[in-house]
Amino acid sequence: MNSIAYLTNQLGRLNAAVLTVGLWLGAGALGIMLFFMLMQVFFRYFLGNALAWSEEASRFLMLWMTGLMVPTAFRQGGFVAIGMIVDLLPRLIANLIALSFLLLSAVVLFVGMRIGWAEVTGIGGRFAMSAIALPTSFDFSTWMKIPRGWMMASLATGITLMFVVNIELILRALLNLFGERLAPIPIAGQLGAE
Repeated sequence: MNSIAYLTNQLGRLNAAVLTVGLWLGAGALGIMLFFMLMQVFFRYFLGNALAWSEEASRFLMLWMTGLMVPTAFRQGGFVAIGMIVDLLPRLIANLIALSFLLLSAVVLFVGMRIGWAEVTGIGGRFAMSAIALPTSFDFSTWMKIPRGWMMASLATGITLMFVVNIELILRALLNLFGERLAPIPIAGQLGAE
């Protein structure tokens, strides 16, 4: 049990660090997305000339924001509705139900992770997005359209992070099942990402 507790604590520290960076990057993506949306409102309604790229760029950033922030919500909240019912049951039955749901979600996340990375590296990820391009020269004379795989990588990243968080939660559930007490998972505000 000591080795599982040590592994769980180390994985918890790693998840806390990675998810804190993810929260900061997700918040940055949200801020840039909001700027693009307000810019689109100005160009569309005040100048009467809508931008071709701002909506697609906002969707791109929204996907990355989601992929980077959802694992933290999963780590802190887990199965909220199920957790409320499980709290009414005896401790052993509650722990067994929680562990079984975590194991089931690990299978689902593993399959989703394989599908997500196949989308990134597959033929669909090689097509370029229609309206978003990045300069490839310092004088802005040549531009490259962003591959759709960059957008799909946000979902694959989010599912992969959720899978790693799920492994930590499974280890915590195993320790709870055998009566070991771990410190509760800190909320995002305590990680410096408020």
